[in-house]
Amino acid sequence: MNYADIKRWDVANGPGIRVSLFVSGCPHACKGCFNQEAWDFSYGKPFTEETENFILKELGKTYYHGMTLLGGEPLHPDNQKGLLSFIKKVREHYPEKTIWCYSGYMWEPEILGWMYENVPETKELLACIDVLVDGRFVEEKKQPDLLFRGSANQRLINVPQSLQQGKTVLWEPEEYIHVEVKENPKSGVSAE
Repeated sequence: MNYADIKRWDVANGPGIRVSLFVSGCPHACKGCFNQEAWDFSYGKPFTEETENFILKELGKTYYHGMTLLGGEPLHPDNQKGLLSFIKKVREHYPEKTIWCYSGYMWEPEILGWMYENVPETKELLACIDVLVDGRFVEEKKQPDLLFRGSANQRLINVPQSLQQGKTVLWEPEEYIHVEVKENPKSGVSAE
């Protein structure tokens, strides 16, 4: 597996400060994609043990809230093979950190359908992922103000709850964001 980029201090692709891994290879070719160079499976650099160790070391820094997988297409069967053992290491070393994954595949029927049945890595990989952003980017549905997604058709799926309940459960921002509003004697309002 190759990767296109590793972004540290990413605040756009999930809550908090994150390390984001952009894998290479994507079959979707979405119109308006911000990362077209990553469509090619041979683009970028090989994902090596050295790369894994670099990311694991970065994630050890306390200011990181978690890791995000993007692309390219992380859930393409070829990329799942390259990611599974690494993501299991991330989960083992940092169980308190969240793992997000962006995929152009739909949760149902693609991921829970043919992938779940035919790609051996899918079940184990999903067991490590906290939130899946599903669906192809659709330029005509682009909305810059959407939280953690590019177009209105994409969903933020709470993977553990969805698997446990046997139905699609959407992730709610308040699961991770807590703001307490108190009165400030000088201005009248403050937030903590």
